Amino acid sequence: MCNLSRLRSMALDSSGKQSEQQQPQQQPRVAPGIGEAGLKLRRIPNEEHEPESYEDLELDFDPALYSSLERHLPEQLLNSSRLDKARYMRDILHRYCPVTERVRIQRHREYRQKIVSSYQRLHEEIYSLDASSFFAPSFLEAVSGKSEESFKNTFVQSKSGIFTFEMLKPRFCEMLLAEVEHMERWVYDSRSTIMRPNTLNKFGVVLDDFGFESMLQKLVDDFISPIAKVLFPEVCGTSLDSHHGFIVEYGKDRDVDLGFHVDDAEVTLNVCLGKQFSGGELYFRGVRCDNHVNSESIEEEVYDYSHVPGHAVLHRGRHRHGARATTAGHRVNLILWCRSSTFRDMKNFQTEFSGWCPGCKRDRQNRQQASIKATTEVLKRRAAEKVLAELASRSSAN
Repeated sequence: MCNLSRLRSMALDSSGKQSEQQQPQQQPRVAPGIGEAGLKLRRIPNEEHEPESYEDLELDFDPALYSSLERHLPEQLLNSSRLDKARYMRDILHRYCPVTERVRIQRHREYRQKIVSSYQRLHEEIYSLDASSFFAPSFLEAVSGKSEESFKNTFVQSKSGIFTFEMLKPRFCEMLLAEVEHMERWVYDSRSTIMRPNTLNKFGVVLDDFGFESMLQKLVDDFISPIAKVLFPEVCGTSLDSHHGFIVEYGKDRDVDLGFHVDDAEVTLNVCLGKQFSGGELYFRGVRCDNHVNSESIEEEVYDYSHVPGHAVLHRGRHRHGARATTAGHRVNLILWCRSSTFRDMKNFQTEFSGWCPGCKRDRQNRQQASIKATTEVLKRRAAEKVLAELASRSSAN
């Protein structure tokens, strides 16, 4: 996968900061009206701005990167034409993105184009998001409310901050399952080699590679972001700007279980599509930052969940979890890792995360208690020294 967050960070960190020794001999073209001095990208994104889609343009970088970077454009450019904005962002990315990264991105883009041009879709209608056809009425009603009350009236919240709810209609689950089976047959018949979802799952497909990227990003923008803004504000739920969407499969001749881990995401959506299966329960053991990812769990953090077709689990990506063995049948799940470049940039400037990591919170409390104890000991020692000094003074006077 293209590391959109890292590329965006490079552009933000470097925009307008090159020294004369670093300047290329021939300046790249910039959008009209920028001027020779150039304009810097905004460090804080304009969350009110609705970015455009760049899917239909021939670009050197992932179109999703342009859409997410658009919110960082200076105010003077936000109302420019789409081509001018794309040209400006392209020039910045070309200037600061390493050649090796550009080559890798181009190869991944060619890989996707090869799949899309060869693969014949089975259910064309599921590649564009149709809320009324896809989602359960209770889910649509909750999202339309856009409030903590509407979400918590519909979603079931565990004591460890995990939310479960009915999300997908059976017909959509059936079509997506059939589409995935169709993808697997195409891979086998065409003798193609495809990238699997991640290092832990050896079976399944990356939906973005097969043309679902726009549909899934719309799912993030229009549905998951409003929910995350209310339920997970501490991990920048309001600024989810990219994703990784994929299917995982468990059962005989598939993956059996999933080891204990955290996701490369700020917010994770996990929806069971079916089919008939036994086992495969998810087990959660608390949210942790990198420094505390292997620390012990407390009783309040222990939560187990049994999958139900059409029902979703929504949790922080840093919520440690795994999946027990699927003991019979075939289980298929849709996974959507939702990411925030803003949150990832902020993490670079933080040393502890007591706002969302219980491990950091405990460390902070321990430091505070140690500081209070040390201060108390100093005050006691000074009081004792004062008493001794007074006694010595009296003895000397006598």
